[in-house]
Amino acid sequence: MAQMVKTAGIDVSKLWLDVAIWPTREEIRVSRDAAGLALLIAWLGEREVARVGLEASGGYEREVVDTLQAAGFEVAVLNALRVRRFAQAKGRLAKNDRVDARTVAQFTAVMLEEVVPPQRRRDLDELVELLTYRRQVKNWCTDCANQLEHLRDRALRKTIAQRLASFERDLAKIDPKLADLIAEHDDWNALARRLRTVPGVGPVVSASLIALLPELGSLSRRAIASLVGLAPFDDDSGNRQGERHIKGGRKTVRDALYMAALSAKHHNPIIAAFAKRLNGKKPKVITTACMRKLLVMLNAMVRDGTDWKVQAA
Repeated sequence: MAQMVKTAGIDVSKLWLDVAIWPTREEIRVSRDAAGLALLIAWLGEREVARVGLEASGGYEREVVDTLQAAGFEVAVLNALRVRRFAQAKGRLAKNDRVDARTVAQFTAVMLEEVVPPQRRRDLDELVELLTYRRQVKNWCTDCANQLEHLRDRALRKTIAQRLASFERDLAKIDPKLADLIAEHDDWNALARRLRTVPGVGPVVSASLIALLPELGSLSRRAIASLVGLAPFDDDSGNRQGERHIKGGRKTVRDALYMAALSAKHHNPIIAAFAKRLNGKKPKVITTACMRKLLVMLNAMVRDGTDWKVQAA
């Protein structure tokens, strides 16, 4: 008789972890602290759970993932949108922590098949946090600049101008910190140097790829494009052929590649020639295609351990 494989789903919140097991539907709620995690590990072990799924939750999930992986569990961090679509397909319209945990458990059992989830890259945490803070400061600078365009009150303008200057000083300090952090790791430093041989790829883009796309070089061209959200999807039905659109993927990586592609269209001969061949298409389509080509090029370079060459199209 085939042995029943059990999976667990966890709904992560700031204070609590709601846990459900599929297919037995056993449930437990534990606190999101050391004592609660110890209780959770013992509870899952007693029930011979093999794999645990949970959604990304703004960073609250990191300690949970690390602790469970250290205890020997396979842990999958899931895309929240996919899990919600799965629940809707099952006709589950209600949404609360217990229901979410059951949905995550079933999704982990049904949708992940036999793929073993990779270990979380804990070594990248500091780099990811620094890049996240940099992105936030950039957004704050933009917000201040937008406010200054419309404010007329002198006192308010002075306050916002001072705030903008403060954010800009913070921003100026972050990039040297990024460079120092990457220089402290020989493998990151070597990878950053290789990526930056490509015209259009600067220090922030290379740091973003190292931190936010550790799969670079290990996947096929189609898989890496799909992972980042640069693979166009069909929209056809019968005789109708709809426009192709990109969807999903890692937006922060895509944002970094967008800036790199804009520069590469002017300074990278391969990307510039590629963009020229696409003349006549919508500007957004051309830029997206350049982003995808640049990503595929970088993926091949990392895979093969080679630097950029102008004849390597």
